[in-house]
Amino acid sequence: MRKITVVVVGAGPAGMMAAIRAAQISSDVILIEKKPSLGNKLLLSGKGRCNLTNACELDLFLERFNNGQFLRDAFNKFFNRDLMDFFENRGLRLKVERQERVFPVTDNSSSILEVLKAELQKNKVRVITRNPVKEILVKDKLVKAVILSDQVSISADSVILTTGGVSYGFTGSSGEGLAMAKLFGHRIVDLKPGLVGLEVKQEYPKDLEGLTLKNIRLKFRSGKKEIVSEVGELLFTGFGISGPLVLSLSGKVADLLSAADEVYAEIDLKPGLTPEKLESRLIREFKIYPRKNLKNTLKELLPLKLIALFIKLTGINAEKKANQVTQSERQRMAHLFKNLRLDIKSTRPIEEAMVTRGGVSLKDINPKTMESRLIRGLYFAGEIIDIDADTGGFNLQAAFSTGYLAGENAASS
Repeated sequence: MRKITVVVVGAGPAGMMAAIRAAQISSDVILIEKKPSLGNKLLLSGKGRCNLTNACELDLFLERFNNGQFLRDAFNKFFNRDLMDFFENRGLRLKVERQERVFPVTDNSSSILEVLKAELQKNKVRVITRNPVKEILVKDKLVKAVILSDQVSISADSVILTTGGVSYGFTGSSGEGLAMAKLFGHRIVDLKPGLVGLEVKQEYPKDLEGLTLKNIRLKFRSGKKEIVSEVGELLFTGFGISGPLVLSLSGKVADLLSAADEVYAEIDLKPGLTPEKLESRLIREFKIYPRKNLKNTLKELLPLKLIALFIKLTGINAEKKANQVTQSERQRMAHLFKNLRLDIKSTRPIEEAMVTRGGVSLKDINPKTMESRLIRGLYFAGEIIDIDADTGGFNLQAAFSTGYLAGENAASS
C-alpha cells in the first residue's frame, strides 16, 4: 500500500506536532519552514519559559477562548494531560504553577523545542528550512503538490497549513498562509491584535514606566458596557498599560474601541476594600502619624513611584500634614484608590501582539478533522485559524491539539 505524503507548512508548535503525529501513522512527512530554524515563536512564549498548557478542566478551558466550542473535538482527541504526558514520557519534567499554568521545570522554552525536534528526527520527518512555499497546487478542488520558492515541486496527498497569523512577524508569521487560504476561496475573519498592550491618552504612564501594580482589579467601560478583570497585575509602559490583566482583556477592549468613541479604564488599587473601609484605614493611618506629611503617610498604602501622581490627582497639597487632611479630601482619596482612570486610545499594533485574532473562518473548517470544507486534502492548525484565548497556556494547547488532529487525519485520509 502506497504511503500518503503529507506536507506541513510552518514549523511552529502546531506544525511540529502535526508532522510528528502524521509520521507516527507511517506517512512520508515533509515539514517546511521558511526561517533558518524551527519554533521561533515557541521560544518566546511565557517570557522564554514556555507556558505550554493549563491544567484546568475542559469546560473551564473552553471558556477562555473566543469560539472555544470549535475546539472540543480537538481537545477530546489530545488535551492538556495528553500533552503533558507527551513531554514527560520523553524525559522532560513539568510543573504546575499558580492559575494552573504548566511550565517545564527547566524554566526554559528551548527544553520544549528540543523534545519536539528529537521526536521529528525519531519519526524520520524530512525538514526543509530557508525555502518558503510559493504555491499550493490544487486540481478539481483536491491538493496535488507544493511548489517551493526555488521552483522545486513536491507531490502531496495532504497539505497542513500551520503558518500562524501576522503577530511577531520577525519569527516568520507574516500572513502568507492566510493569503493562500483566501486564494482558494476561504473566508478570512478580519485580523486584530490579541494579548497586546493598550495605549492611553494620559501622559503620566510614561513617568511610571516599569512600575508593576499587584493585586489590583481593572474595569473597562464604554457607555453601558463594562468589562471587569480578575485580581492580578498591571504594568505601566511608555505608551500606556500592559501586564497580565491588560493582555487577557485586550481583545475585548479592542472590540469596544471599534464600536465606541470613548473607552476608559478604572484601576481599583484596593479591590479587597470598600471606599468606606478605605476611608477608615486612612483615618487610622493619619491618627498614628498625625505630623507626617501626606506623601510619607501614603507609603504604607501605595508604591513609592505612584505616590506623587496619586496626590497630584487628588488635588491635595503633598506637604499637608496628616492631621490637616479634611473629610472631603479623605473621601477624594478613597475614591481615587478605587477609580484611577485612564482613557484608552488604541491597542498597540498587531505586529506587537502575542497572538492574532481572526484568521481562516471556522465555517470553512471541519472541526472533527481540521480539513478544509472547500479543498480536499488541505488542513489548518494553530493560529492561522480564527481561534484565540487568554494568557495562561491556552493558545499553545490549541496549537498542539489542532496540529495533532490535523496530522492524524491528513495521514489517514
